[in-house]
Formats: sequence, structure tokens, C-alpha cells
Amino acid sequence: MPMVGDELDEATCDRMQQCSEMLTKEMARMLQELQQQVEEQKITEQNYLTWSGLLSAASWNWKFWVTAGFLLLMIVGLSCCFSKRSPKVGSSISSEEEEYSEEEEDSEEEEDSEEEEYNEEEEDSEEEDAADAADLDTYIAMRNTWSPSKLWEWSEWVYAVVNNLLFTCQQSNDLLKGFFPELGSAMGVGGAFDCWSPQEDEPVYHLLVRLKPPRGHTFCLEPGTVANKSRICVELECTCTAQPRVRPMLCFLHSSKEQLRNKQKPSLLHTLCTGSYLDVQKTARWFQDLVRENKAIVRMLRVRYFLLTVLPSRRSCKVEIEHISGKTMLIEMIFGVQLGDSDIFMSSQGREDIFSPSTMWTLSCARAEGKFLWLMLDQTPDYSLLSCLQVCTRVLVGTGFSSYTLKTVVMHLLTTTPLSGWCRTHFLLRLGDIMRYLHRCLEEKRLNHFFFGNEKIPKEIVLPPALERAEPFNLFQHLAQDPAAHEQAMREFQELQHRLTTQLFF
Repeated sequence: MPMVGDELDEATCDRMQQCSEMLTKEMARMLQELQQQVEEQKITEQNYLTWSGLLSAASWNWKFWVTAGFLLLMIVGLSCCFSKRSPKVGSSISSEEEEYSEEEEDSEEEEDSEEEEYNEEEEDSEEEDAADAADLDTYIAMRNTWSPSKLWEWSEWVYAVVNNLLFTCQQSNDLLKGFFPELGSAMGVGGAFDCWSPQEDEPVYHLLVRLKPPRGHTFCLEPGTVANKSRICVELECTCTAQPRVRPMLCFLHSSKEQLRNKQKPSLLHTLCTGSYLDVQKTARWFQDLVRENKAIVRMLRVRYFLLTVLPSRRSCKVEIEHISGKTMLIEMIFGVQLGDSDIFMSSQGREDIFSPSTMWTLSCARAEGKFLWLMLDQTPDYSLLSCLQVCTRVLVGTGFSSYTLKTVVMHLLTTTPLSGWCRTHFLLRLGDIMRYLHRCLEEKRLNHFFFGNEKIPKEIVLPPALERAEPFNLFQHLAQDPAAHEQAMREFQELQHRLTTQLFF
């Protein structure tokens, strides 16, 4: 065979020319496919963002440019060969015949070998496409995730401090001698305690403090079905035959007014109620005073000292805790009245900037939501579910969408998609599912509350019978009633898509 610098015979040049033409056609075909894919992608983006499409496009384009670069180098190399290797005049015919015979045999072997390699590369290429897609998912998932251990550690510390505070308040003299609500243990609710807070560095810790009726009193909802908002009626009950738990007491129903006035503290109806309904603002002020009186005792109970400051709030108790390490944490204690033995509460939570009657309490499913998410997390391969919640809620800042809206979307998807798919290798696909579900709900102007009349609730979640039988409650009802609000929501969804793209890929 001719070495480098030797001349090439006519047949060899023909084969090299054919190879060059084949490579040129292959490159033209790939360019045409790329152009077609770009046009299809533009059509898709006119509707809404398709994350799985972005994924396949990113993986395909990477492979395209590598392959195209290789083909281009091959064509340039062959062109250089043509310019350097022209046949010389005066070569012997016998020598050319011998070289041609040898080249023909070697060429046949090379063609067979190249065909086998091409088939193997075709099979490997398909496997690499799937592997590269999974690798891209995993990379983006790891780039947009964090360890929940830090949030969990501080959540446990806050939980211990608050429950020590509640225990101290419960044991105070005013609480024991008077007829005020009994304080149950606090329950951590929201993103900080579920370890997906969008503000992982400085989260707000929300805790639900269960209120129980004092002796001789009962709590019941205003007559009617369970609604998003309701009033809590306080009623007196007979204690004539009841065994005293701490000390003897007079029956509020069957004792004279003079006896009650001279020998017993006033009932809850005369302290924290407006009319016969439990007052949110009066309850908040009463509890805030208890915290101020007992915070010094709570500090003595802890090994690590801290500074506790009560902040102004009309419907809850907000405190700021400065740890000895210098870390400052904001804690909000929300009051809740449990509906029977269920995981649903009527809570004092409400927006400070929106007026709400002081006797109006809001339905809270925070406890049930937390239980549901942890049940689902136990059945998923890793913490990608928390990462999806964290990434989505992080880009909501400044839009009209609330973290509760995104959490509701995710909870619906968890009951309709395989839990094994909530993993790093399918991270982008799950984010795509979330965005598509939200987009469809916006188009239909309907997003059902997760716990109203939903037959897919796990049996571990205990709901009151009225909620199980309730008709679906539309969280997007305001969009159906206000066309301008709906148009604004659709525009904000486009902004949400852009933010999510930037968050993931840049």
C-alpha cells in the first residue's frame, strides 16, 4: 500500500471521492433535520413550555454538533489528500497493477470492518441518547437541590422551644385558675417543617397551636356545612355530675349569678368571645401576654440561651428568636380548633392586609397536607419531590401565584403519576408535568381544593365526614368571575415559565 507522500491510483481516488460525497450528503441531511426540529420547537413554544422537549433538544443538539464537526474534519482531510496526492507520470504499469490488487483486497476488508463498526455505533448511539437525557436530568436536579438536614435540624430546635413555651404557659397560675382555652402541643406546618421552604436560609417557621375548650365549655362550628370560613360557637355545658379534674367548680348552667360572680372566675364567653363566638383577636392578645410573662422561664429551661421578642400581630403570635450563635428566626404560632378527631382545623390564620371579622376562622388543612407529603415522600426514590416544590415556589416571588397553589398542583399529580417517577433522573419531566397541569387549570379557570370531595385521599389522612361529602371547591373561582384577573394570570404564567427556564439552565 502507498505510504504518506506516495501517489494514489485512479481507483483509490474514485473511492475517496465517493466517500467525500457520501459525507457531504450526510451532513446536509443532518442540517435539514436540525432545521426541521427548530421549526417544530417554535410551534411547541407558542402553546406552552415543554420541558421534555427542551431536554431532548439539548441532548440532540449536543450530539449533532459533535457529529457534524467530525464529518467536517473528514471532508477537509479528504480534500487535502486530493491536493497532495496526484498520480505521477512515468510510473510502471506492472507496479500500478500490483498496488491496485493489494489496495482492492485491503479496501474490501476495510469496508466490511467499517460496516460492522457503523452498526455497532448505531446501537450505542440510541443507548447514549437515553443515558445523556438521564444524565442531564440528574445534573439539573443536583444543581437545583439542597440537603434538607439543615432545615430539619433548626425545625426540631424551634419545635422544642415552642413546646416548652406552651408547657410553661399551660402551667401558669392565670391559666389554671381561670377559664381560658387549654393549649395542646404545637404542630409544625408549612415548607420549613416539611423541608422544602423556598427561603432555606431564613424561613418563617409556622406552628399550629391546638386550642381545647376549658372545663364547662364546648366548641362547635356555626350551624351549616364545612366551609372555607366559619365562626366557632362557644357553648356552656353542665358540670354538676362531672368529676373535678383539678378542683371543684360551680356549674355555669345551674349556679346562681351571685355565686358565680363571688366564687368563680368568669367563663370564656366573658373573656375571649364576642357574643357567643370565639374572637381571634382577643385570643391572640391573651396568648401574646402569656408569652411575655413566661418567656424568661422558658429561657431557663433550655441549654442554649436565646433572646425572644414578641412582635405585633392581630390574628396570631409572632415571635423573633435570636440564637446564641447569632442566627435570627421568625416564628408564627397560629391557633387552631380541631374538627373532631380529624386532621382538619379551623385556624386563626389570615392575611394581615385584608380585613376579616375577628370572629371569623379559616379552614386549615395544613396538618393533613404535611402528613400527605411525608407519606408520599416515603414512597419516592429520593428527595426530588422536595426539590420540585422548592424550585417552583422559589420562582413565584413577585407573581400572583401562591405557594399553596403550586403545592395543590403537586398533590394532585402525586395521586395520578407513579411515585417511582419522582426521582432525579425524571426531574425535568416532573417539572414539566407541574407546569402543564397549572397551565391547563388556568385555561379551564378551575383548580380543585385537594381535600374537598377527593376520593384519592390516602386512608391515613382523617377527614371530617362533611369534607368527604363536600362538592369540589374551586381555588380559581376568582379567575372565572373576573376576565381581567384571568388575563393577568395567563401573562404571569408566561413570566413563570421564563423564570423557571433561567433557574434551571443558567
